[in-house]
Amino acid sequence: MRVLLVEDDEGVAGALAESLQTHGHSVTRTARGSDALTRHRDADLLLLDLGLPDTDGLEVLRKIRQVSPVPIVVLTARGDERSVVRGLRLGADDYLAKPVRLAELLARMDAVLRRAGASAQADGGPVRVGDVEIDLGARRVVAGGAEVPLTTKEFAVLAVLAARPGTAVSRQQIMDEVWGDAYLAVSRSLDVHITQLRAKLGRPGLLATIRGFGYRLGS
Repeated sequence: MRVLLVEDDEGVAGALAESLQTHGHSVTRTARGSDALTRHRDADLLLLDLGLPDTDGLEVLRKIRQVSPVPIVVLTARGDERSVVRGLRLGADDYLAKPVRLAELLARMDAVLRRAGASAQADGGPVRVGDVEIDLGARRVVAGGAEVPLTTKEFAVLAVLAARPGTAVSRQQIMDEVWGDAYLAVSRSLDVHITQLRAKLGRPGLLATIRGFGYRLGS
């Protein structure tokens, strides 16, 4: 598989790349998060460190996940619970704390790719709820046959809910995925975006409020 290794420690990156290549993988290395944002399109899987010199790896993860479903395995020295939880909520397919055994890493990479393949096969296209169609790949929303113009943040909020239609999603998870950190996001801003979405879609009941918890798309 084509692996993009995002790691700023030259020694770690070199040893890991050599080991992966020995096991038949094609490895491209970069030390900067900004490069990962442009080069992830050419990879089958990303191995992402969080302690990067130009930007935090969690921010890189959040931005990539907004535009691509490419499998991402976080490989980092940050093993604290909050970092693990944030990484998984932001869309990491797996999270490993260094040091990691090569055999385990290879097995987890294979497992992540298997899940990604199964998910792609199960993907039936745009999400449809009533007469509303949400195309996550094209970032396009159509309601009653008419396209609905949404801001980037409005679509991001809707996309989090559309990825789990009929399922209640907590406020914290929505803010983690859209703003990057529920601890830093202003809770009121989520309410404002939900209100704007309801107004633009013209279907107030489409986005249900789960009192004391969060929101749900559809019934």
